[in-house]
Amino acid sequence: MASNFQNQRIKQLKADGWLTLKTIRLSENGFPDIFAFKNGVAIMEEIKEGGDVLSALQKHRIDQLIAQGFDAKCIHETKGVIYPI
Repeated sequence: MASNFQNQRIKQLKADGWLTLKTIRLSENGFPDIFAFKNGVAIMEEIKEGGDVLSALQKHRIDQLIAQGFDAKCIHETKGVIYPI
């Protein structure tokens, strides 16, 4: 189930003109919750709230995406970007 913060972030991205995709289940685990596309740019965001913790696999996936040249990160509802820092 999507978090309130995740839904807010999707609405914000859409309002800014991004085409968004909320991942539910992929063939590989650990990929970010939101993929967004605009003007030839793709961003990927893992969304956390409350006491949610970023897993080692999620960090690894973000690192893989960054190594491929993508803008990937984890955003916490109150702390902002928590990975990479």
